[in-house]
Amino acid sequence: MKPHRIRMTHHLVLNYGLYRSMEIFRPFPATFDDMTRFHSEEYMLFLKSANPDNLKSFNKQMLKFNVGEDCPLFDGLYEFCQLSSGGSLAAATKLNKQKVDIAINWMGGLHHAKKSEASGFCYTNDIVLGILELLKYHKRVLYVDIDVHHGDGVEEAFYTTDRVMTVSFHKYGDFFPGTGDLKDIGAGKGKLYSVNVPLRDGITDSSYQSIFKPIMTKVMERFDPSAVVLQCGADSLNGDRLGPFNLTLKGHGECARFFRSYNVPLMMVGGGGYTPRNVARCWTYETSIAVDREVANELPYNDYFEYFGPNYRLHIEQSNANNENNPELLTKLQADVIANLEKLTFVPSVQMRPIEDDALRSMNDSSALVDMADPDRRLPAEVTDQMIQDEGDFYDGEREGDDRRNESDGKRAAQLD
Repeated sequence: MKPHRIRMTHHLVLNYGLYRSMEIFRPFPATFDDMTRFHSEEYMLFLKSANPDNLKSFNKQMLKFNVGEDCPLFDGLYEFCQLSSGGSLAAATKLNKQKVDIAINWMGGLHHAKKSEASGFCYTNDIVLGILELLKYHKRVLYVDIDVHHGDGVEEAFYTTDRVMTVSFHKYGDFFPGTGDLKDIGAGKGKLYSVNVPLRDGITDSSYQSIFKPIMTKVMERFDPSAVVLQCGADSLNGDRLGPFNLTLKGHGECARFFRSYNVPLMMVGGGGYTPRNVARCWTYETSIAVDREVANELPYNDYFEYFGPNYRLHIEQSNANNENNPELLTKLQADVIANLEKLTFVPSVQMRPIEDDALRSMNDSSALVDMADPDRRLPAEVTDQMIQDEGDFYDGEREGDDRRNESDGKRAAQLD
């Protein structure tokens, strides 16, 4: 779960040249006030104050807030939470302002964190904060979780509202966090607005899509969301150290392609994934789906090239693990879920209310920087990162992925070494 896997993803995205088709933003860290829109003040003060040097004086709170075992205390923890949450808040703000159609925060997706409790290496729930931000402008928000673990923190946060529907496809039965039964469907106003699809070990691409597409088609029809948040946890891939599923990048990425085809504002966040080379592969591939660009199976040379040996390919193969999800089980599961969806009030209405102030008010438009820039000096990277290059542009630059003339030579040399 270390941020190193995000750095590996970033390098692959750069060296495939995908950054030319998108805008790259440097989000502001979320403030204490931003994070306490969901989390309790007492919990956030603890995260802000505690560190490895003074943890003995926080013994009671560590027990209370579940910090220590699965969620260790480390230097820079609060800043880590600020950056992860800030990324999802910035993504939501960009979607709200219609500056982008798809916003990606691979550093986000920490779906286990509760209001006053850390869980499963998730300390602050950037997804809940992002959805709360989206709800300022959007009537209904759909949250879909394809991580191998149940998205319990997000489900719990919106369990009693009909403005957010949570849908989670996960391994269920003697597996962390132990929640996410088919019978958990929400409560009060939110009854039927929590959807759980509990799966067994070894599910393959074809089995997964045979249940994912019919259920999500019905959800889109009955709920009609005006924004979608997709948690793309990569621990549902084959070869993960913790996850027992058997998906490849193509099966996992098909979920992103499904939502892209609906043309609704889409926020994509990261999540779990405990084989870092496959996490980087997965999120790079899903970035290419988001920008609608084909990428070669042969990996471009990058700073972490040796991590992807011995084949140096983007795509991974399915294993021959036994698929415990037989067609009869999946058919029955699909029928049960769709029966619940059929009971829904068709597209719930929402009362009109004044729009609240945006989070991260310091986010501003960089067009003034471009207009007032000195023509004899280069624009700062903060500005050039936000420019989308035309595919006809062909020149050598100083960034990864820019030296297209020599990239094949670099790969060959690396493999010979």
